Amino acid sequence: MVILFATISAKSQPQNFTVVLSNIPSSIRGLSVVDDNVVWFSGSKGFVGRSLDGGLTWKHNPIKGFEKVDFRSLYAFDSLRAIVANAGSPASILLTRDGGKSWQQVYHNDHADIFLDGIDFWDSKSGLIYGDPINQKMTLLKTNDGGETWKEISEPNRPTSEKGEASFAASGTGIRCFDKKKVVVATGGMVSRLWMSDDRGESWTSLSTPIIQGKASAGIFSFGLSGNQWVIVGGDYVADSVSTRNVFYSFDNGKEWNTPERPTRGYRSSVEFIKGKTWIATGQRGLDISNDQGKNWLPFSDEMGVHVVRRARKGTKVVAAGNGKIALIKLNEK
Repeated sequence: MVILFATISAKSQPQNFTVVLSNIPSSIRGLSVVDDNVVWFSGSKGFVGRSLDGGLTWKHNPIKGFEKVDFRSLYAFDSLRAIVANAGSPASILLTRDGGKSWQQVYHNDHADIFLDGIDFWDSKSGLIYGDPINQKMTLLKTNDGGETWKEISEPNRPTSEKGEASFAASGTGIRCFDKKKVVVATGGMVSRLWMSDDRGESWTSLSTPIIQGKASAGIFSFGLSGNQWVIVGGDYVADSVSTRNVFYSFDNGKEWNTPERPTRGYRSSVEFIKGKTWIATGQRGLDISNDQGKNWLPFSDEMGVHVVRRARKGTKVVAAGNGKIALIKLNEK
């Protein structure tokens, strides 16, 4: 496999986008890049895959007994331990300790309205899963033992949603745990805002956003954080070529939002901070890159059907995934 190296500039955007796995019969939405070697993915039809060489080779298969499940949420701790959660009812959270050879169901909920949207961890023990509201209360599940057990956060402590306010599980990137105890989650639909907690989900405040909203198909689909800078992306997936009010950036933790001079080319389902001033966003119709902290977005790749992009938690590896495919993204080191 050859990966092309080129300078990324405002004038030209070489497509350093290399598909390394294709023709998987799954819509891949969950992606967890542990380091420069270990990468996991999850998706529809019960598929979960793992690479131990930075995405060059893969082993993947449906989890037995869950072949009809859509695993949109994924978090991998290392090469052996990972957690997946499905979207829709009934909801299941599964844990593997042996690299995917076997899975244990550690949570099950058959409520008709249960819908899990994303998962993230502060460390190897403490993590949070969020989901659509039930009786106007956001679903929040917490673990303090590395995902072995999950407990619902007390209902009075959970965010109260407005009518028609829910979340999107398009890429599993609507939740970010950071700074040991802080977490932010995104909602969309009739109301689209960011909910923030400084105590691992025990109390919450909200921030309004200017992103397009007011219908079930619109709102924030993903956001990223880098220090005090936040970027939100989304739009209306029904009108995915429209570039109005679909991406914003902030330099003060979301208190004030700025409109890019040049937005992404329509709806985007995932955004990721890469390094320095560089961010990448992806959606059904292609990928865009910003080299100036989200002020301007330029075409990066016209690859269709890429739903999620993730950078390694420890390392520099950048991986993207979507409709039956996995790709590696390589940027110059300058």
